Amino acid sequence: MKDSSTKINQLRKKLLFSCSFILLIAVLPHLHAQPIFETLPADLISKISKLEHVVDVEKQADNSLTITFQQPLDHDNPTDASFSQRIYLTHVSFDKPVVMVTEGYAAPHNKTYELSALVDANQLIVEHRYFGASKPKTKDWQYLTTRQAAADHHRIIESFKQLYGGKWLTTGISKGGQTAIYHRYYYPDDVDVTVPYVAPLNFGVEDPRLTKFLNDVGSASCRKKIFEYQRRLLERRNELLPLMKWYCLGKGQKFAIGREAAFEYAVLEYSFSFWQWGKDCRDIPTATASNDEMLKHLIDVVGFDLYSNRGVAYYHPFFYQAMTELGYYGFDTTGLRHLLKAVPQPTNTVFAPESNLPFNAELNQDVRKWLRKSGDKMLYIYGELDAWSGAAVNPSSKTDALRIVMKNRAHHDARIKNMTSANKQKTMTTLQRWLTDESLRTQKNSE
Repeated sequence: MKDSSTKINQLRKKLLFSCSFILLIAVLPHLHAQPIFETLPADLISKISKLEHVVDVEKQADNSLTITFQQPLDHDNPTDASFSQRIYLTHVSFDKPVVMVTEGYAAPHNKTYELSALVDANQLIVEHRYFGASKPKTKDWQYLTTRQAAADHHRIIESFKQLYGGKWLTTGISKGGQTAIYHRYYYPDDVDVTVPYVAPLNFGVEDPRLTKFLNDVGSASCRKKIFEYQRRLLERRNELLPLMKWYCLGKGQKFAIGREAAFEYAVLEYSFSFWQWGKDCRDIPTATASNDEMLKHLIDVVGFDLYSNRGVAYYHPFFYQAMTELGYYGFDTTGLRHLLKAVPQPTNTVFAPESNLPFNAELNQDVRKWLRKSGDKMLYIYGELDAWSGAAVNPSSKTDALRIVMKNRAHHDARIKNMTSANKQKTMTTLQRWLTDESLRTQKNSE
C-alpha cells in the first residue's frame, strides 16, 4: 500500500506540474520582471546564515535576500586569499526548483528572470567574480578563468543544496549564458538543466565565423546601406569630431586612447552592434542626412562609453577573459582601411588590462566536443539576427538537447515569451520532460 500511495502522489505531482506549464504557456506574453513571492518563512534568514561560507544575509524591501558568500580567490588553494561574492536569493519554497542565474558581469540589483517565473522556482543570482561588489582586493588576473568561476558556482550549489533539495537549473544571458555553459562543462552533475540565452562559443580572439555572419545576415541592400553609412562617417570626420567632443564633454567621457580613436572604433563596431541589437535598416541615415543626424544614430546604436576611461576600466575583466579564453571578434576593414587614421590596424586586444595575453585555443574546442557528446538537458536559445549567433552552439543528435533559433529576433529579445506558439510549446514540453522524468531520453530536436 505504501508503494502504491507513493506512486499516486508522484503522479499527482506530475499532473500538477503539467497543468502549471500549460497555464504558464498561456500567460508567457504577460510576464514581467517582478518579485514572485510575498512573504518569507520566519526562519529563512537564520537557515541561510548557517549555510557554509555564508558571511552575511540582508533582507531587501522586495523580500529578496542579498547574501555575501566567501570564495577562495584560487580554488586550488582554498586556505589562501579570499573574496566576497554577491548573491541575491528570491525564495518561493524549499520544495520548489532552484534557478541559478550565472551573471557574466556585475549584478547591481535583484530581478526575476524569465526561466524562474516559468518553472515557479526559487532564484539565485550570482555576480561574476572580478565584477561589481565581487572583486578581490588585489586584481591578480591569473585567477579570472572559466574554471575558477565554475568552481565559485559549484561551491554555492553545494552549500544551498543543504536547504533546496529539488531540481536545479542554471541560466544566463550572453556572457552569463557562456558562464552557465562553462559551469556545466566543469561540473556536469551539479544541476539538472541549463538554459543559455544568446551565448556564443567562440573559437579565437577574432573568430572568423562572426565576420562571415556579418557578411551574410539580413539582405544585401541592408548590408550595403550599413557599409555606406560607415564610410560616410569616416569621410565626414572633420565635421563630426567637434560634435562628438561636445557630446562627450556633456557625458563626462574621457578617452585615454584618444577621442579620434574612440570615434573610429565606434564606426567599425557599428555593423556588429547593428545586428546584435536588431536595428531597423530604414533608420540608417542616408547621404542627405545632417551631421547631427549621422552622429546621433551612431550614438544610439554604439555610443562611445565602451571606449571611455570609465568603460574600459569596467570591461577590463571581460576583455581579459575574451583575450585568454572566451574569444571575441575582429573588424573587417574592407573598403574602409584607407579612411582610418587613428587606428590603422584596429584590434579589440587594446582594451584588455594586459598586452600579449596568451589565448587558450583548446578550451572551447574541448567544450564543443563535450557538448556534442555529453551535453544533455541543454536548451540553447538564439536570435536569427544577433551577430553572436555566428558562433552559436550546434548540439548533436547524440544528446538530449534542444536549440531554438528565433526568426527576426536579436540579442535583447530572443526570449521564450517571444517565441512562436510552436516553438514555445516545444520549449515548455522539453523543460517539463526534463524536470519530471528522470529516465526518459529522446534524441535532440534542433532547428
